[in-house]
Amino acid sequence: MSQPEVSQLNKTQSLHRLQSVLNGYGSVIIAYSGGVDSTFLCKFAYETLGDKAVALTARSSTYPTRELEAARSIARQIGIRHLEIDSEELDIPGFAQNDRNRCFYCKQELFPKLLGLATELDLKAVLEGSNLDDNGDYRPGLKAAEALGIKSPLRQAGFDKQLIREISRDLNLSTWDKPSFACQSSRFPYGESINSEKLRQVEQAEQFLFDRGFTQVRVRHHGQVARIEILTQEIPRLLDQGLEIELYSYFKSLGFMYTTLDLAGYRTGSMNDAIVTSI
Repeated sequence: MSQPEVSQLNKTQSLHRLQSVLNGYGSVIIAYSGGVDSTFLCKFAYETLGDKAVALTARSSTYPTRELEAARSIARQIGIRHLEIDSEELDIPGFAQNDRNRCFYCKQELFPKLLGLATELDLKAVLEGSNLDDNGDYRPGLKAAEALGIKSPLRQAGFDKQLIREISRDLNLSTWDKPSFACQSSRFPYGESINSEKLRQVEQAEQFLFDRGFTQVRVRHHGQVARIEILTQEIPRLLDQGLEIELYSYFKSLGFMYTTLDLAGYRTGSMNDAIVTSI
């Protein structure tokens, strides 16, 4: 069941809180992926701080080309200054081995680069775009952010995903209904090593499904097996005989011996299901 829309009063109060938080920083550099949260944060930070807000995108093999191109386009539309750096996660010790702290290693390497750029550009704070809904999942990257003093203004101002989407729609941001995206390294079970060839398989497999109109897609990589997660209401269309045969043939050409469909459908963080943690 869909949630009722957020009231205009609630939206206005939330934006005032966020504006106060951003003004308190004075000047910022924002870790920007082009997703729903970081796009909204860039938009409102630019409206609040003007040229004292800068967006930064890290190029890497875990970041699909389609996402990078979209991020560039949206930054131009917003008008915010947009910088790019290279940050190859596969070179980070421990990352390619893909243990459960993979995201911690990544952010521990990336955020110091942002802190260095902030100092170089005389910007007072480094921001990331997590929201209140991120508090409920296993998020080691947030621990790295907190340890390094990275700010999370959307969480601080009380924004959840629904509020971000609704205000993004009000602001005419094209990302307001964009499907959730996560780093492609999240497609691998913990303990299965990650390399550039496997990442290429995932990117091309997911692009095949996006090109055929599926809106929320994950292709989980289990060695020779591809496990597809899509929205449950879109499952019947995937099982159309013509598409089914085309999909199987294409995935096999990518190197997947077997292709499976997860009957539970898409769900965020499904690779975390097996983790038992006291966090």
